[in-house]
Amino acid sequence: MISLSALNEFTRIRHGFFTREGGVSEGIYASLNCGPGSKDDPKAVAENRRRAMAMIDLPAESLVTLYQAHTADVVEVREPWDSSAPPTADAMVTDRPGIALGILTADCCPVLLADSKAGVIGAAHAGWRGAVGGVLDSTIDAMARLGARKSHIVAALGPCIGQRSYEVGPEFPAPFLAEDVANADFFAPSPVQAGHHLFDLPGYVSRKLARLGIHEVTRVPADTCRDHTRFFSYRRATLRGEADYGRQLSAIFLER
Repeated sequence: MISLSALNEFTRIRHGFFTREGGVSEGIYASLNCGPGSKDDPKAVAENRRRAMAMIDLPAESLVTLYQAHTADVVEVREPWDSSAPPTADAMVTDRPGIALGILTADCCPVLLADSKAGVIGAAHAGWRGAVGGVLDSTIDAMARLGARKSHIVAALGPCIGQRSYEVGPEFPAPFLAEDVANADFFAPSPVQAGHHLFDLPGYVSRKLARLGIHEVTRVPADTCRDHTRFFSYRRATLRGEADYGRQLSAIFLER
C-alpha cells in the first residue's frame, strides 16, 4: 500500500493506494485483485477487499465502490451499499465518518481529495474520457455542496499509466485541444508510429485540478503498464493477449 504526504498530514483522514500485492487471487489476477467486475473468483475478490480494508483498520462492509463507466457522474454517499449492486458513476463524495470511498483502476488515474477543515472527502476515477468530460469538476462541485472550499482541498493522484506507455492515435488529441490548445503540452510524438502520440494522463489531470482551483496536488510516481510486479494494467493485458485483468484499489475515509 502507498500513501502520500499531502493526505497524511491530516489526522482525521486515512487513505491508501493499494498495489496488486497481498491478496489471495491467482493467475492473471494475482494477488490483491479488488475488482468485482473482473472474471476472478468472487470469493477471492471479497477476501481481497476485506484484506485491503484491514490494512486501514476498517471492516470489509465499510468499503463502497462503483460501477465505473467513464462518466462525469458523482454520487453522495450517506451509508454503504451492497457491493453486488453499486450505482453507476465515476466519483463519490461524503462527510460521513467510517465510509471508505474506493476507486478501482488498471491504468486510469485514481484521484483522492479531502478538505480536512470541512470534514469532506471525495474520490474520482479519471480515465481520459472522464477527465476531459468533467468528472473532476463534478467531484469538486459535489464536495462544495457538502461544505468544502476549493482553497482547502488537497488532491492525491494514485498509480496510473505513464506517458511513455500511453500511445494514442491521430484523432485522440482533438477533445483536449478543443478544451484548450495549451493541452498540446501533454502529447509527445510517438517514437514508433508516425502520426501517433504519447499522452501524459497524470500531467493532464494535475493541470486540470489546478485550473479548477485545487493547487496542492501530489502523485504516485509509477507507471502501471510497465510495473507488472506491483500493478494491474489493462493496456499490458491487452498487449499480452490476456483475456482479462485485475483492478487495484484506491480508498479514502474520514475517521470516526
